Amino acid sequence: MKKILLIFTILFGFINLNAQIDAAAGMGISFVNNSSLKDYININFAAGDNLSTFYSTVEGFAEVDYTINNTFQIGLDYSYQYFSYNTSYGGIGQYDLSYALHKPSLIAYYVIAGAGYKFKFGGGVGPRLLSLDEKLPSSVNSLNYSKTGFGLLGRIQGHTLLGGNVYANVGLDLRYDSVGQPEDKNGNTLGQVSNQSVDINSLSVSIRIGISYFF
Repeated sequence: MKKILLIFTILFGFINLNAQIDAAAGMGISFVNNSSLKDYININFAAGDNLSTFYSTVEGFAEVDYTINNTFQIGLDYSYQYFSYNTSYGGIGQYDLSYALHKPSLIAYYVIAGAGYKFKFGGGVGPRLLSLDEKLPSSVNSLNYSKTGFGLLGRIQGHTLLGGNVYANVGLDLRYDSVGQPEDKNGNTLGQVSNQSVDINSLSVSIRIGISYFF
């Protein structure tokens, strides 16, 4: 995380401070494919309430982009993804699993802009920080697991003028997040599927909407 922020700071040190800055924030929904987590839940805990091949998560984001020239921007995006699953298990209790994935990314954009609109096509990379909680049906307390990895993303983003410097934005993301096998404070992994520890590596598609302000 510190290395990404350092690179970002150095890059912005070469930017004209009078250059245009685009700020955006909003919400979205992601459709996530993670066969390891899906199999772990469905084999061990689903009780008929199976996790689908592409399960949905909610997402919030904030982004700041700096203009290099008329067709190129670099930006820093912070996205927060949250997933929750729970089901009753055989009359002995409830199974709960939830995770939060922090996804900061450094992004480069090709920009097409005109009167009242702006389209951005880009890609980026950044660290991924996972915190996962699991409560077994026979347990009162949850166990926390965490892991740090990396992620790649491709993005298409459109902005349309609402009034003044305020724009509505809509975006489509394609992401690959490689987080690996989450561990508790003692180094124990989440569980086993096909004799392998569960991982939180995923491929996802996200649809995001929000508000932008162009300074």
